Amino acid sequence: MSIRPVKRIVSSKPTMEGAGVHLRRAFGFGDTTEFDPFLLLDDFRNDRPEEYLAGFPWHPHRGIETITYVLAGNVEHGDSLGNRGNLGSGDVQWMTAGRGILHQEMPQGDAQGRMHGFQLWANLPSSLKMTAPRYQDIKAPEIPEITDDDDTRVRVICGDFGGKRGPVEGVAADPRYLDVWVPPGKRKTLPVELARHAFAYVFEGSGNFRAASQPFGVLTEKTDGVNEILVREQTGNRSLVLFDSGDEVTVQAGEEGVRFILVSGKPIKEPVAWYGPIVMNSQAELQQAFTELRAGTFIK
Repeated sequence: MSIRPVKRIVSSKPTMEGAGVHLRRAFGFGDTTEFDPFLLLDDFRNDRPEEYLAGFPWHPHRGIETITYVLAGNVEHGDSLGNRGNLGSGDVQWMTAGRGILHQEMPQGDAQGRMHGFQLWANLPSSLKMTAPRYQDIKAPEIPEITDDDDTRVRVICGDFGGKRGPVEGVAADPRYLDVWVPPGKRKTLPVELARHAFAYVFEGSGNFRAASQPFGVLTEKTDGVNEILVREQTGNRSLVLFDSGDEVTVQAGEEGVRFILVSGKPIKEPVAWYGPIVMNSQAELQQAFTELRAGTFIK
């Protein structure tokens, strides 16, 4: 067994999407080769309704799957095929856009005005780019949760873990999507198949993902050849951890514990032609999609 080293740790960046929704982007809209088959991860946590209520009005999707995981508040959604729904706290929607839909998502806060959740985009291989659209709406009680002897809790949204299988099925990238809570001071090792790309996104507490080889919060000395640099091994809230190869991920939780999503998937290794929410394999396919949008023939 080999622990995956950390390639890098980055803080999610503030950005604005839709009709003026303030959110933070962990990765996306660039070279996402290291994250393949995943394209983008947004953290839409906000407790100011004026910064999210305008939502994401009607917009197209083609060639991808979008995974929305709500932790607080509600998200009303609908599409051009007549599908409608409402995602609440703990719910998940896995939407396969396939050959194309027009979609809208309108976030609503809870009683305290809080809205929190994640949207992850997964690429589709060329053989499935033009498949029929499909929804998998999963309510919170349907998601299995495992509690280990050390009180670590894992919600299994997709894939297999600890003898449980998440309710989302038939996804092209065969991903594993886990919501993990490790109690204060505990060290936890989680399996990740060697052939997968993997990342973690911390959204509560802090921990050390660098093979947990250093005690929590230790400052280690490194050098850039000229200056000595102090690097804190602790990884905190709203931080993305990209892992290198290996078949295990290890974390040492900080004094408040650590909660993160751990996502892994098999790389597709195909060319990506990408503009907004439309992701194809070539510029010609991308141009064709926008030609169809203008002509009103996008929906098949």
